[in-house]
Amino acid sequence: MDRQARTRTPLRAVHPNDLPVSRLPPRCHQYQASNATSYKDFWPIVAIEGAKMGQKSGPEKEPAEQVIKQIRRVTRRQFSAEEKIRIVLSGLRGEDSIAELCRREGIVQNLYYRWSKEFLEAGKKRLAGDTARSATSDEVKDLRREASALKEVVAELTLENRVLKKSTIGAGEDGI
Repeated sequence: MDRQARTRTPLRAVHPNDLPVSRLPPRCHQYQASNATSYKDFWPIVAIEGAKMGQKSGPEKEPAEQVIKQIRRVTRRQFSAEEKIRIVLSGLRGEDSIAELCRREGIVQNLYYRWSKEFLEAGKKRLAGDTARSATSDEVKDLRREASALKEVVAELTLENRVLKKSTIGAGEDGI
């Protein structure tokens, strides 16, 4: 390291007229063309152009930690309700320890205990009758169709009943 530092030659200031036109920053061509000897405007321009040269080109890269978080978020395992119930019930059986069960299923213990709590609370609510069963949209459509069909049948029977009552009343008056 020290040897490299000693062998490098230090940078030296170069007069703008000593450089070929292609090596000068774009704004410095005017100084060379006019044979200006003023360094007042030249060095700030060189400093700015040098700063631009040190910048990286292309799109900025995201930090590695953010990329890893995004990958984990996308590839996160999703458990179905049946899988959650199976895991919670096997934990409630007590055949294996919770730690061993969680290792085998590839979940953390905190997640198991959260599922277990939700499972038991849902069971309590269902047994207490606090929750009504939610129907799917297909079930609701079928039930509405059936209700409208039943209403039509009731309307037809009511109409027939009225017609029969009128006919018996009218027949009774004529028969006397």
